[in-house]
Amino acid sequence: MILEPGVSIQVNIVSDREMLQIGRKYKGKNYATDVLTFNYFNSEGYKKGDLYGEIYINIDAAIRQAGELGHSVEVEVSLLLKHAMMHLQGVHHKGDP
Repeated sequence: MILEPGVSIQVNIVSDREMLQIGRKYKGKNYATDVLTFNYFNSEGYKKGDLYGEIYINIDAAIRQAGELGHSVEVEVSLLLKHAMMHLQGVHHKGDP
């Protein structure tokens, strides 16, 4: 799916603690993921101009992963954002609903 001009996406930078709370409450995950996405486009009542989706990036995970992979935190955050954008457009991991 190609996003149309004017689509609004909210990007949130959160901590491990916040990500754990969000993941538990909305995704049933009992661990802090590096990124979570919420796509509202497929929600009942969605209309053009509404918020298309939200992205949550875990900055603590980004810092850890950047160190492990040998690149900057900025590069890691940009990779996580790209990953999340793919999720918003319907690309998922094997086994995801």
